[in-house]
Amino acid sequence: MERVALVGLGAIGAGYASRFVEAGIDLRVLADAGRRARYAGQPTIVNGRRYDFDFSDGSDGPADLAVVAVKRAALDEAIELLRPCVTGRTVVLSLLNGIDSEEVLAAAFPQATVLLAVSVGIDAVRENREVRFSSLGRIVFGEPANPGPHAEAVAETSDLLARAGIEAVVPQDMVHELWWKWLINVGVNQVSALIRAPYRVLQDRANPARAVMIAAQREVMAVANARGVSLDESDLNRWLGVLDGLGPDNYTSMAQDALAGRSTEVDSFAGTVVRLGAELGVDVPVNTVLYGLLKGAEAVLS
Repeated sequence: MERVALVGLGAIGAGYASRFVEAGIDLRVLADAGRRARYAGQPTIVNGRRYDFDFSDGSDGPADLAVVAVKRAALDEAIELLRPCVTGRTVVLSLLNGIDSEEVLAAAFPQATVLLAVSVGIDAVRENREVRFSSLGRIVFGEPANPGPHAEAVAETSDLLARAGIEAVVPQDMVHELWWKWLINVGVNQVSALIRAPYRVLQDRANPARAVMIAAQREVMAVANARGVSLDESDLNRWLGVLDGLGPDNYTSMAQDALAGRSTEVDSFAGTVVRLGAELGVDVPVNTVLYGLLKGAEAVLS
C-alpha cells in the first residue's frame, strides 16, 4: 500500500493525517472546492505544528487505503468524493461512530474491501483549524471474524498503519468491538454533550453524570444481547479503564459539537438505541430521555 485518501479533517482525521505525513506516506485529503479553498487559506495545526496537506477532489489516481473520518450526516458526501479513487484494490476504513457506516460504504463500493473499524482512546480536540491531543489511541479493525492468519487486506493495512506510527489491533471478533465502541459513545458522548463537560467530570466516581453514562451503556448491552452480540459488565469495565486514561480537560467530539452549536450525532446513538429497543422489545428509558433532551437542545439552536 502506498497511497492514502482521507475524507474528514476534523479532530480525528487531522490527528491521523499528521501521522501519515510525518511517515512520508502519500496522503491526499479529499474535499470539495469550497473546503479546499478554506483549508488553503487557513492551514491545519496539529499539536502546535503546521501541516499543509495535499488536497484533492479524488480524481488524481486510485487510493490503496481510504480512511473515512466524517460525521454520520456527511457520509453521503464523503462517498461521492471517494468514488473516483476507490477501485477493486482499495481498502476502506470507516472511523465513524455508530454501527452501520460500513454497511452503507459496502453498498456504495462493492468493488472495494470495506473492513470494520473503530478508533478507541483518542482524545483529540479541534478549535477552528487547530487540533490537539494527548492520546491518539488505537485503531481496532478487521473482517467481522479474524480467527487465524490475517487476510491480505487486513495484513497490508496493518503494515501501513504501523509505518505511520498508528497503533492498530486486529481482534478475533470485530463485530463485538464495533458494538463495544458504540456502547462507549452512547454513554460518554451523549452525556458529555448534554452537560457540556470534559472527561474529568465523567472520570469522577462521585459525579451523578457518570451514573447516567453507565446506565445508558447498560441499555446498549441489553440491546446488543437481544441482537445476538454478547456485551457484559466486563466490556463496561474495560471502557471505564480507557476513560481513566483520557486527558481530563479534553472533550468528546459530541461535546465539542454541542459547545460550538453544531448538530450532534444523537440519531446514531440514542436514536438508534431507541429504534432497536422498540424492534427487539427492550426498554431503553435512559436513552429515550437523552434523545429527547439532545434533540430539544438542537431545536433551540436551529
